Amino acid sequence: MQDWNPELYLRFASERTRPALELVSRIIHPDIIRITDLGCGPGNSTELLRQAWPHAEITGLDNSAAMLEQAHRRLPGCTFQLADIAHWQPEKPQDLIFANASLQWLDDHDRLFPHLLRQLAPGGVLAVQMPDTLEQPTHQLMRQTALAGPWRDTFADVDRIRQPLSDPEYYYDLLVGNGCEADIWRTTYYHVMSGPLAIIEWLKGTGLRPFLTRLDKEEQQAFLQHYQVHLQQAYPARRDGSCLLAYPRLFLTARKG
Repeated sequence: MQDWNPELYLRFASERTRPALELVSRIIHPDIIRITDLGCGPGNSTELLRQAWPHAEITGLDNSAAMLEQAHRRLPGCTFQLADIAHWQPEKPQDLIFANASLQWLDDHDRLFPHLLRQLAPGGVLAVQMPDTLEQPTHQLMRQTALAGPWRDTFADVDRIRQPLSDPEYYYDLLVGNGCEADIWRTTYYHVMSGPLAIIEWLKGTGLRPFLTRLDKEEQQAFLQHYQVHLQQAYPARRDGSCLLAYPRLFLTARKG
């Protein structure tokens, strides 16, 4: 898959940062010294961590060199590493492991979450936010568009591109079963968008990437034209001409006993 595009991702920086702000506000820990930001992207979430804990040792982790370059320019006082979250293991136990909109891209949460919990110091906190959007019209229509066009054979495995999140009860049992106190909640944000084209621009930075990277430029243009027609029906204009993009997200914090 092609590398992430920081400029495209940051076109909706304020909307993408709101969930990270909400997650930071729910973290309770008396003395945070070491923090890792998993999937730090261009550093917008890492910046919030720096503001909240200015004296902590903060490391941002990502698998995109382009994102890390942007993050380093933004926060030269933090450390940034190119690494795979699934196999990451820090030299020292962490007081806070923060994952804003990153873990939904990884499979096998049965193994992943216990692995991350093992990287925490006693009393450490795992704080996670994951978009819970696969049943929203935006993502349903992606899959429908993929299977309806001349590119359908390219997407024979469309249901495996990204797996839906498990129920909150699953994560609760997983976390408490690994010796943690867990807090889980869901928030649905309603982002005001100028229209379907703005929704496409939002999703080109995240959810559409696995689809578009399989197509050449001509196919990408045709795919997005078909997709836009469907979005216009699913997201009609409101009184002021804008449309509302419902975006549910699942949050959890786990404090290690």
